[in-house]
Amino acid sequence: MKRIFGQKKEVAPPPTLSDAGAKVDSRVAGLDAKIKGLEQELSGYKEKMKRAKGPALKTLRQRAMAVLKRKKMYEQQRDQLAGQAFNLEQTNFTIDSVKDTISTVEAMKAASKTLKQETKKINIDKIDDLQDDLADMMEDVNEVQDVLGRSYDVGEDVDEADLDAELACLDDDLALDDEIGDTTADTTPAYLQPAEPTLPEQPTNMPAQPAQPNQAVDEFGLPVAQGA
Repeated sequence: MKRIFGQKKEVAPPPTLSDAGAKVDSRVAGLDAKIKGLEQELSGYKEKMKRAKGPALKTLRQRAMAVLKRKKMYEQQRDQLAGQAFNLEQTNFTIDSVKDTISTVEAMKAASKTLKQETKKINIDKIDDLQDDLADMMEDVNEVQDVLGRSYDVGEDVDEADLDAELACLDDDLALDDEIGDTTADTTPAYLQPAEPTLPEQPTNMPAQPAQPNQAVDEFGLPVAQGA
């Protein structure tokens, strides 16, 4: 059968952007090498033209012009290839961005599906009932705290106006005591005040002074002053 109809030729797959970009970059590198070689050649002609005169100078100038034209042509080709390389890079970047977008969308679809499945497990009515139960329990706890915080010393029949008036009087008394205490009394405690010096008591058992000779004494043996 193959001999009758012939064998079908295999079609080569189209080159990828990476392959095309690598090929263009290789051509650009080759042109850069050629341009660099021509620049060195031009530099040599310039040095020779500085020393040449007459017909030799004219010949060197013509050769330098030919090298310069080739250099310009290579530079133009290199710029065209650089533009192609840039377009290939932009196209490759766009394709990668589209692939990333597709992956992101697929991931978001899977996440949305999972979210729907998990949301179905939540009963909104039960959550509302739970919130109501918690609110009721908190209210009951507050009522218990109010009952426990009641005072047993003061009756409920006490007038609040009387309490306010008594409190105002108490404030006035405290203010008056502060004013009096600042002007008349020392606020230092007694146990912190320095002790007052005390005079020694006069001893009562002082020995009797001996009487002078021929001096009169009283019944206690003490000398009697003359003229007494």
